[in-house]
Amino acid sequence: MIQGAEVSAPICIAPTGFHCLAWPDGELSTARAAQAANICYITSTYSTCSLEDIVTAAPKGLRWFQLYMQTNRQLNQLLVQRVEALGFQALVITVDVPMLGNRRHDLRNQLDLKSNLLLKDLRSHKGQINPMPVLQMSPIDSSFSWSDLSWVQSITQLPIILKGILTKEDAELAVKHNVQGIIVSNHGGRQLDEVLPSIDALTEVVAAVKGKIEVYVDGGIRTGNDVLKALALGAKCVFLGRPILWGLACKGEHGVEEVLNIIKNEFRTSMALTGMAMSTLHRGESVLHRAIVGRLRNL
Repeated sequence: MIQGAEVSAPICIAPTGFHCLAWPDGELSTARAAQAANICYITSTYSTCSLEDIVTAAPKGLRWFQLYMQTNRQLNQLLVQRVEALGFQALVITVDVPMLGNRRHDLRNQLDLKSNLLLKDLRSHKGQINPMPVLQMSPIDSSFSWSDLSWVQSITQLPIILKGILTKEDAELAVKHNVQGIIVSNHGGRQLDEVLPSIDALTEVVAAVKGKIEVYVDGGIRTGNDVLKALALGAKCVFLGRPILWGLACKGEHGVEEVLNIIKNEFRTSMALTGMAMSTLHRGESVLHRAIVGRLRNL
């Protein structure tokens, strides 16, 4: 269970953009796969399908929305109100991108999203229905700070989760500012070279929040064993990024389902081989943490 909603496993889908680069119907396939697996899918601000189409494709799915704060505050408000009206159940604010990192692979490969893709959810504050080319989209707000969180909280009833926390100090500030969750994340290592891996920051963040809010992790999760390690270190759930895109590029919706099934089955095997029953997952992350760590020490 995450933010009060049931999921079939503590393995969900992280926000990644531009899914139509991987498969023709992009985020629609991802949403359908998440719904079939009964897990959470965090839809990105940089989706290449509209929010309405994503909801229509998977009307019963558990959906959160990831927000890059834009310099246009009215656009932020319209986006937040729109996702709330569409039934998204949480707002995930990415806080580790005051500006884009030095994406050397993109430069080397001459990746040009600007001329080929449309972002259908970054529309003007006047509510125009025309999708916005990447070239013309509102820039990320580099000035967004802790003091701005109260404004976001004032315009929505959705629980707010901060994505990109890596330190004890920021985790404590998140609790102080009454957010409902943290995703420990280094943005897939794509922002700051040689930054701390998410898994290495997890224990510090979990200890800092003292069980007051839920803590999740993304980045580098590739196997069921990785899921087990993250839960043993105190995460309530993991979120997958690149593996979902690999599955999507291979077989669309069915590829995403296969990736999820592979990692779920590996996780069940890892649990069994450490002597843990899957029912432990329903007894709370602190119980699971103590049980897994105790078992691993005895191996």
